[in-house]
Amino acid sequence: MGGKVRDPGVRRLPAGSRVEDALAAAGGVRPGADTTGLNRARVLVDGEQVLVGVPAQPPPGGTSGGPAAGPLSLGSATVEQLDGLPGVGPVLAQHIVDFRTARGGFRSVEDLRQVNGIGERRFADLRTLVRP
Repeated sequence: MGGKVRDPGVRRLPAGSRVEDALAAAGGVRPGADTTGLNRARVLVDGEQVLVGVPAQPPPGGTSGGPAAGPLSLGSATVEQLDGLPGVGPVLAQHIVDFRTARGGFRSVEDLRQVNGIGERRFADLRTLVRP
């Protein structure tokens, strides 16, 4: 947990914990922090970093967001980041985010197959570009 929280740092939380639980473990959000894009009900993924009230950081190595940046996290990627993947437009990107929200995240990359609009061919193109 980092950014504008009272006590940033690494926290151990039980499996199934949500962003709201992480915020509580970090002492809460500092006054004035923008939490507009933060889904407090989303289930966390092990090893995930949650940043509060800070602008999204560009991927290492530039702003391209292409394969050189490493696999994109399905658990935290924005619609804009997902839209940058090959064969994914804004509508499909929103379907991915909606699926993540409704199901509490992605347990594996294979869960992507359950998203409306992702068939076998598109999944084959995306599987190495994303992570849960």
